[in-house]
Amino acid sequence: MTTARLSDIAAQAGVSEATVSRVLNGKANVSAATRQTVLAALDVLGYERPTRLRQRSAGLIGLITPELSNPIFPALAQVIEQVLSRHGFTPVLCTQTPGGSTEDELVEMLVDRGVAGIVFVSGLHADSTADHDRYARLAGRGVPFVLINGYSEKIDAPFISPDDRSAMWMAVQHLAELGHERIGLAVGQRRYVPVLRKIEGFTAALREVLGHTPEEAEELVHHTLFSVEGGHAAAGALLDKGCTAIVCGSDMMALGAIRAVRQRGLAVPQDVSVVGFDDSPLIAFTEPPLTTVRQPVEAMATAAVDALLEEVGGNAVQRGEFMFQPELVMRGSTGARAR
Repeated sequence: MTTARLSDIAAQAGVSEATVSRVLNGKANVSAATRQTVLAALDVLGYERPTRLRQRSAGLIGLITPELSNPIFPALAQVIEQVLSRHGFTPVLCTQTPGGSTEDELVEMLVDRGVAGIVFVSGLHADSTADHDRYARLAGRGVPFVLINGYSEKIDAPFISPDDRSAMWMAVQHLAELGHERIGLAVGQRRYVPVLRKIEGFTAALREVLGHTPEEAEELVHHTLFSVEGGHAAAGALLDKGCTAIVCGSDMMALGAIRAVRQRGLAVPQDVSVVGFDDSPLIAFTEPPLTTVRQPVEAMATAAVDALLEEVGGNAVQRGEFMFQPELVMRGSTGARAR
């Protein structure tokens, strides 16, 4: 391996080139943690591990996600897979697609393959109308699992969530400071826990920051699909209600909202401000660049894997919800209300 490559790996791992060389040559005097860090750096940079350093997989971990057309899901999956690989586990990615396998069918397939544990992202656990006994049955089969995005007190497992209420509060506060008074929310169906929380945060902010009555605040919430088309339809309805700013439940919806604004001959942000949610990859390169609330993907994915692997190792993790603080990222799709 050339010196240039050694320096790259050393920089990635945060160790000296001499340490990298010792690990690659199988020498002693390197701690297990440092050795693992160097091997992880090799993986991240796309270098093949030397044959003698390739270890047998510590086991399979299932990862069940919704469709991958929303970039936030592949972003979460990528970090989860990277962290699992660093710990020696092999991720098995299962994607739910319309008309494809159900969550229950994917779980059966993973259990049949002998997975050591499962990560659920935005699954049926997030649907308040779904039968949550399925998770108790899974636990009864001795399969540890962790759940991302969506909380139910009926499920005895670790949950990882962004603070959806805080996210909406930040968005409304930002728009109110820009002079907007009629702010609409385009969001998914009410039965989903993250949606309920977004509505709670949004309506509370309208009441406390802008002085709206509860009825006025609810009137400015529009339910739709979490898609570009859904955002387009919701924005049209909210513009008809005189909204000069629209907060969306996802970045994809925000792109649809911007399209709806332009179709009416209006400009973003000169006439209407738009805020997304997720800060999915590439969203900073839209025109205009999208103001959005960033989900802390790396922290959430890492915490989910850490919790699951503790369970896999036989160490009970605190049940309940670990909540992560999102961050408002201000870009070009929001501006002062037109006078």
